[in-house]
Parts: sequence; C-alpha cells; structure tokens
Amino acid sequence: MVRCGLPVLRKYGSFIDNLRIYVRGGSGGMGLLRLGGEGGKGGDVWVVAQDGMSLKKIKDKYPSRRFVAGVGANSSIRSLKGGKGNDCEIHAPVGISITNDDGQVIGELNKKGDRVIVAHGGRGGSFVTNFLPSKGQSKIIRMDLKLVADVGLVGFPNAGKSSLLSQLSHAKPKIADYPFTTMRPEIGKLMYSDYKQISVADLPGLVEGAHLNKGMGHKFLKHVERTKQLLFVVDVTGFQLSYKAPFRTAFEAIQLLTKELELYKAELLSKPALLAVNKMDLENAEEKFKELMQQLEKPEAFYHLLPEEVTPLRPVQFHHIVPVSASTKYGIEELKNCIRKSLDDQDDLENEQYRLEKLQSLHSSTFKCT
Repeated sequence: MVRCGLPVLRKYGSFIDNLRIYVRGGSGGMGLLRLGGEGGKGGDVWVVAQDGMSLKKIKDKYPSRRFVAGVGANSSIRSLKGGKGNDCEIHAPVGISITNDDGQVIGELNKKGDRVIVAHGGRGGSFVTNFLPSKGQSKIIRMDLKLVADVGLVGFPNAGKSSLLSQLSHAKPKIADYPFTTMRPEIGKLMYSDYKQISVADLPGLVEGAHLNKGMGHKFLKHVERTKQLLFVVDVTGFQLSYKAPFRTAFEAIQLLTKELELYKAELLSKPALLAVNKMDLENAEEKFKELMQQLEKPEAFYHLLPEEVTPLRPVQFHHIVPVSASTKYGIEELKNCIRKSLDDQDDLENEQYRLEKLQSLHSSTFKCT
C-alpha cells in the first residue's frame, strides 16, 4: 500500500442492459429427386458488434424481437445445387455476453466486428436425406450488456464518483445531490500527453445488500467483471445512505464495498485496485485521512470494531491511495498518473507471464519423449 509519488498525479430510465429475443435459422431447400439435385442450406443468424448500437435501439427497431434467416433455395433443373438462404445479422453493441435461456454462454462481443452465430440454418435436401430438407435451429437467446473498460469506479452513492469522472475525463455524467446519482453507466476517456487513452467506467452506486440484488445490485456488479482494475472511491468524512441506515466511516465503507464484491464473486477482488479518498476540501478532512491511512496499514487490527456483516474475509491491498477533491481538482493529476502506472505495471506483468509460459511450452516440447 503506497501513495503514488509521481509529480502529477434504480432508476435506469430508458437504459436497457439485457434483452431476450427469438432467433431461427432458415430451413434448407428441397432436393430434386429425379436428377439427384441438392437443396441449398438455410441461412444462419449472427449477432455482430457494431459501434453506435444499443440494446434499446434493437428493442425499439424490432418490437417483435424475432429474427429469422432466409430459406435455402430448392434444387431445380436450372440449378441442381440450390443457393444458400440469406443470413440474418443482428447488429448489437460492443461488450455483450450472449447466452441461451438456460444460462449457457454462446459467445461474447468484446470489440467492433466480433461475430457470434446464434442459430444455424437447416441442411438442404439431398440423397442422404431422401431429398428432404431440415429445419433451422430455433431458440431464445439473451443479450447481456457488460461494460468493457480499463478501470471501474466502485463506491456508494454520493461518494463523488460522477464528479470525479468528469474531472478525470471529458465525460459529462448527470450529477445531482441525492442518492443513486448515476442513472446509468458512463464511460470517460483519460487522455495523456503521449496520446495514450484509458477508459474509466462510472457505475451506479452500490447499496448494502447489493450481492442480494438490492438497489441496482447485479446490474452494478456484473459491469465490474468487465474492467481490468478497480478504483474504489470513498468520502473521507464517511457515508450514510439515509437517516434510517447506519453511518459508515470511510474505513467501514471500504470494508463494506469489499464485502459486497466478495459475496457476489470473490474473483473480483483479485483485480488490481486503487483507492481515491474524495472530498478532501471538507473541514477536518486531513485528520480523517490520516486516521484512515493508519487503519489501512493494518486493517485486520480494526475488524473487531466492525459489524460482522461488514467484515470481509481479507482486505483489499491497494496499489495506490490518493487523496483528491473532485470539486477543487486537488489530486486529480496525481490520480491520473497513478491509474496509468498501475495499468502499465499490469501490462508488464502479463507480458512477462506470457513470455515465461511460452518459454516453458517450448522447453516442454523440445524435451518431450517421442
């Protein structure tokens, strides 16, 4: 746990993050018995990643949510080999996971141009099938949007995530002084002098019990899965969701965020993490920050002071801890540089691991007995 030493550093509205649709491949064409002709294969249904698309656009453009590919052409005297039916392409946003109705993953679209076939067309009739064609596959599929970003902001409502993102990047998320400020996920781009760009996602604020799908629950947590690193954002003065909810200090807020991620999917805590301690412009912020740093030096020593439901199995080891103020821009450049350094370090580590695995693979194949 270190301070970065670099000099410059639910109401979702109309937003839809999952969609259920019907897809069917085209039937094959009839074969021609007397001449041994073969019918054309039915068209396939594909989902293709395209910029500028959203699940809402698909829903609005195709109210029936039915996508059917073309039928294969029949064999004829003029064309003994029938032509293939037209494929059906569903243009979808980047960053979606496609599953069947049983929850089995069919594929993912992680970048523009990625394609996944979701329903195969039927075979054309031939001598193998007594010249009778087969029907195309038909099924219900789900398209589930999961953001793809380098860094995901993790915090409770009113921690200042949206304000922080607007200072870090050119994003303009809707900001207001009430809980659940973030109406929908927002992605900002951090720009550096060497033209490096880093994407940062501001995700809807968590509430206690998010792992049980309370508040925005799983709608928040599933987006965390598709980020390389986590940036925890806490209010240095503490947090209270409502007058009925318990007050949480900054230290308690960090542990509770950790607990929610742990209960949802423990693997999320294996991601590299940074901590931005926000609202350092407030009165007594420096004293509270010093107290927080002392607690984070040996967090387990303070676990006995926490309610059991707040206590994680193990604390998060932050790569960098940066005090900031989104309202005054204090610490913003330092935080930007810490984010860059943390991602660069991760890339270096992954490249080194890949190099070692490649060497090990070559070594094993060289000395393998034949």
